[in-house]
Amino acid sequence: MNGHIGLIHSIVPATVDLQVTIPESHPSARNLGAERVGSGTIIDPSGYILTVHYVTIGAASITVTLSDGEEYPGQVVGQDQESGLSLVKIPGRDFPFLKMAPADSLALGQAVVMVASSGKTSRRVSGGYVSSMAGYDGEWEYMIDKSIRVTAFNPGFGGGTLANFRGELAGIVSLNLNEVGKFTMAIPVEYYQTYEQELKQHGQVRSRPRRPWLGIYTQGIAGMVVIGNVSGNGPAAKYGLKPGDVILSVENNKIRSRQELYHEMWKKLPGERILFRVIRDDEAVEVEVVGGDRADRYRTT
Repeated sequence: MNGHIGLIHSIVPATVDLQVTIPESHPSARNLGAERVGSGTIIDPSGYILTVHYVTIGAASITVTLSDGEEYPGQVVGQDQESGLSLVKIPGRDFPFLKMAPADSLALGQAVVMVASSGKTSRRVSGGYVSSMAGYDGEWEYMIDKSIRVTAFNPGFGGGTLANFRGELAGIVSLNLNEVGKFTMAIPVEYYQTYEQELKQHGQVRSRPRRPWLGIYTQGIAGMVVIGNVSGNGPAAKYGLKPGDVILSVENNKIRSRQELYHEMWKKLPGERILFRVIRDDEAVEVEVVGGDRADRYRTT
């Protein structure tokens, strides 16, 4: 028990609270709000903080509060919309921080601990076990090949710390899944480690092919993929995809799952045409959509 208390005491100082303000005019404000709260983890004594992208996207101002009450202005210095991670920097040095766990060091059944902010100086803790490391696909054109799903509930705001029992950062808490035995999903830190220098130098990942963004929200139902909604002023809405469309194929390749949909869409680049065949009102319809660039649309100024 004393060892667990020591572990928690080593993690809490590196877990921070984020208070974020976004301009009402930013495209993300409609769905995510203009006032956001989140958690983050200091990963470097010079003040680099890793968190989830949906907390900081479009940020006009960020206030970072450490567990001892010290406040610092934060700035987004790197964004990776494809993994869902964001890198924030605060001024100063000699901050408490967590080392990152080696890549692929977690195993199924391994005990982990989550620490997250629940207020400026409040931190909550939850412990559990790794129940899955399968990939994850979300309705908002998001997919990662590997995730960390755990048996414990997220104890606080998104972006919190998921650490192993050596006190190393293994993942950034992202989503509340509420699936039995898989209550919380975290993004593995390998996604940051792979592109760390690019994110610090360029603010984005340049070495990976860009993906087209359409602005569709999809659901997989009985071997079909259905468009549930489209973003206003997004490429899908502009070129004629509609809520309720059942996607039969992309570029003449049959679509039976959201994973297949994303794989086919992402063979193209932003600015290229993508051919969809959909069922609408009991008729087959072909729609060509020119993919946009999500990074440009949601750029943090």
